Order: sequence, then structure tokens, then C-alpha cells
Amino acid sequence: MSEPQTTPTRLSGRPSFYTAPVNSQVVDSPPAEAAASRGLATPVGLALAVLVTIITVLLPTPDGLTPAGKNLVGVFAVALILWVTEAIPIAVTSFLVIVLQWLLQITTPVAAIAGFMTPVFFFVMIMFCIAEVVVSTGLARRFAVALLTRSGNDSRRVVLAFMIGCSTISTIMSDVPAAAIWMSMALPLLARVNAVPGQSSFGKAMMIGIPFASFIGGVATPAGSSINILAIFQIEQFGKVQVSFLQWMGLGVPMWLILTPISWWVLMRCYPPEMPTIGDPEELRRERIALGPLTGSEKKVLGLMSLMLVAWIASSWIRAIDTTMVAIAGAVAMFLPGINLLTWPRAQRSIGWDALMLIGGVTSLGAAAGSTGLAKYLVGALPDMQLWPVAMVIALISAVTVLIHLPLPINPAIVGVLIPPIALLAIGTGQNPALYALPVGFTASCAMLLPLDAVAVITYAKGYYRMTDMLLPGAIISVVWVIVMTTLMVWIAPLLGLL
Repeated sequence: MSEPQTTPTRLSGRPSFYTAPVNSQVVDSPPAEAAASRGLATPVGLALAVLVTIITVLLPTPDGLTPAGKNLVGVFAVALILWVTEAIPIAVTSFLVIVLQWLLQITTPVAAIAGFMTPVFFFVMIMFCIAEVVVSTGLARRFAVALLTRSGNDSRRVVLAFMIGCSTISTIMSDVPAAAIWMSMALPLLARVNAVPGQSSFGKAMMIGIPFASFIGGVATPAGSSINILAIFQIEQFGKVQVSFLQWMGLGVPMWLILTPISWWVLMRCYPPEMPTIGDPEELRRERIALGPLTGSEKKVLGLMSLMLVAWIASSWIRAIDTTMVAIAGAVAMFLPGINLLTWPRAQRSIGWDALMLIGGVTSLGAAAGSTGLAKYLVGALPDMQLWPVAMVIALISAVTVLIHLPLPINPAIVGVLIPPIALLAIGTGQNPALYALPVGFTASCAMLLPLDAVAVITYAKGYYRMTDMLLPGAIISVVWVIVMTTLMVWIAPLLGLL
């Protein structure tokens, strides 16, 4: 059977600016200032990493911490420096994490590698495959055109349609490909209405709104982001509590439904579009008609995703159903004769190997933090929160998770650094570990202050907004995010059995 067609529909020889070619693996050259800073960051990052390693070896071991735990602090620091500066490739840093654990006698090679290859690793890999088939079959484009047809040509409603579409797609695929898909559809629209990069308020609202929507939609289900699966894994590892697919959705879906319209409203106040209307509604209707009925490949994707979603939700009651095994089984089905949604060469190209290796490095460090006693040591360094109101602790944890994005703009690393000690802190105060650790998992996606995260960099690279343009709307939405997160954890979490 031939490969699914990825060529966009054309109408009467005219370019279709609402259904531009979509590529889930959009890779943009970084802005000039980012490229220049990276050139400086390489020697600085390497020098800092070497210096930190030497200092770690020479420093005495603090009371209450094992020598392996002391050395692991240094490995954490080295990994964060190299990941942030990209002095060496991200994947290579993740491999270095394994080697340093052996060289510094933190753990055995077998344990370091076992911590790397966890169920999280395979789940994230499958999510990239799902993103590929959703895009390559044309299902993502069909959804976009249907949504835009209903939005009309009001510029404000068009931004809302893009944000709703991006956040919805992001509930079942990673944030980066979701943002890339909708950005690739927004660019020809912005060109069509002559939105000048750096000057157009409509362009700013659209290109900031896409990553914001991707972040928000990504927390709706565990399948929406690798961070979610990593958080669930670490909560179980350190807190000995299982968070089911449905329990996560019980918090994530309300957050998605509440934060998406609020984010749009904030962006419209910060950057009201300079033009009241755009495009021609009749042209949109013609584009929708030209797409025709659902193709066989699109029906297969919908059927397969529906079965996987039912199985994931059923795992909340039937513990024998493993969410990672469901994902792997679904991926295998994509390759089977008669289904033929994916080939291995395409799967290899679609997988974000840097992100996958980063996840492996974080989980390996997390496992070592538990085995060396580092996580327990960090809990002892935290203030006594046993008498604090639960809502105050949750709000503080959420706020710290938002702010830590500025020095550490790597979401999986944030989860890996914060969840182990916070889960143990909850146990020490007599609380369900999920009550304190889940806000980290959810708020790790709230990278809205500056375009430092990979999701935001995708649209930032196009030049429609400056780095500081994101700060005001991002700060407002981040405050709302913390309030909503705290409220849901206090009111909804007990109903879900998480208190």
C-alpha cells in the first residue's frame, strides 16, 4: 500500500493559505542572537562543567549525606549546565550522565542504564509516532480547516480557533509537534494579511498564543506530554502512589477548559489585532469541501486512537492494563499489513531523539537520587511545612515550579529535580505524595514567562514577537495557572482519591 499523502489540498490552482504543508518535525534556525549566544555558551558551558566536576570530587561530604549522594549533586549540576548551554549535544550529555555515575561510584553501570530505559522512555517514543500519523494522514489539517470554518473571519475568533485547535491536538501528542503543526498553518495566514513580524499585534497574539495553547492542552491527559508520564513515574517511584490515567484527566481536563479561554482573553487585551477581519469565509468553506470525506487512513487513525484512549481510561479500574503497554501495542498496530499507517524509516525520522535521550538522562538521575539518599537529604534541608495549610503549600510549590523555568528552562529536568524531595516531604508531613508532587508535574508545563522552552522557541524563531513580549501575558496566565492548580488540588483531588 502506498504511503499516506502529505501534500496539501489545492483549490483551482490557488494557494491554500489555511492548509499549508504541515511537518511535525519543523526545525527552525535559531534567531541570530540565539546562535551567537550558543557560540559563547559552548566553551563557557564546558569549562563550568569541568570545574563543577573537580569541585565535587574535592569537596568533603556533608553530614547526613553519603559520598555517592554528594557526587550525584555534582552530576546533576554538570548535566543541567550542559543541557542549558548545549555545550555538547543534549543526547550526548544524557549518555555522559550514565558514565559519570559509574566513574564517581554513584551506582553500578547496570543500575544507571536501567534508570535510563524506563517505561517513560518507550511511552514518549510512541507519542512521536502518534504525532506523525495524525499529521501525515491529513487528520490534523482536516481538523484545522473544520475549526477555522466555524470561526469565520473575525480576527479575534481566528486566534481563538488556533488556540483551541492547538490545545486540543496537544492533549494526545507532545507539545513541540502540536505547536509546529499549528505554526505552519499560521505562517501563510499571517503573510496573507501582511502581518509585519515584530510590529503586528495580530502576529504577536497568534504566535504567542500557539505555544501557550500547546502548554495548556498538554496537561489535559497523560498522553499530552512526556513531562506528564515522567511525573507519574516519579510519583510512583518516590511516593509509592499510583496516579491513574483518569485521575490525571480529572485535574488536567478542567485546567485545559479553564485556562485556554482565559489565555486567549489575556492575549487579546495585551495584543488586540490591528485588523477586525481577515480572509474570506467562502474560501474556507470551499477548502473544507475540497478535502472530501474522511480517507481510509484517517478512519484508521481515529479508530486506533479511540481504542487506545478507552484502554488508557480503563486502566484506572483494571490495574492489569498498563498504559505503556497499550501505547506500544497501538504503535505496533500502525505497522501491521492492512493498516499500514507507518513505516520504520518514517518513524525514525519522526522521533525527537534529543527529547527522548533527555528523558532517559533525567530518569536515570532520579533513580540515583533515591538509591543514594540524596532525595531524603534534600527533604531535611526544606523548612518544616507540617503545620502549613495544604493550599499554601500547593500554591508555593506551583509558584516555585513556574519561576524555576527562568534559570532551568528544561521541563523534564524540573520534574526530575523537584518531585523526588517533594514526594518525600509529603510523606514526612503525613500527606498523600501525589497532593504535593502533582502540582510540579502540571506546572512544569507552565513555561510562559520567556520563550526559553523548545515549544516557544519554535514560534519565537519566526520573529513575530520579541522575547519580552511574552513576559506580560505569560506572567498573568502563570498567576492564574497557580490559582487554578491550587483550587483544583484542594477541591477536586480529594474526590479523585488523592488526599
